[in-house]
Amino acid sequence: MDIMTIFLWTIAGILLLSFYKVVKGPSIWDRLLGFNIVSTKLVAIVVIFASIVDVSYILDIAIIYALFGFIGEIFIALFSAERAMNREEDEE
Repeated sequence: MDIMTIFLWTIAGILLLSFYKVVKGPSIWDRLLGFNIVSTKLVAIVVIFASIVDVSYILDIAIIYALFGFIGEIFIALFSAERAMNREEDEE
């Protein structure tokens, strides 16, 4: 077992712990933070996997996934902020 495989399994374990934050987060912002961590760890896993199997086109997949994760986080944050503003308007 080489060092890259150990890194891969370590990051996979951290990803599972972070996924718990997405599922059980007390607020939407905690879940958004958990989603950000999960997205980042998945990109890291794909990059390490590409390094282990020595295939460079997998890095393109990691870049595309990182872009989709970033766009998803922006949309979720905008939706949550808009929903909070609408809730404040309804209370007034």
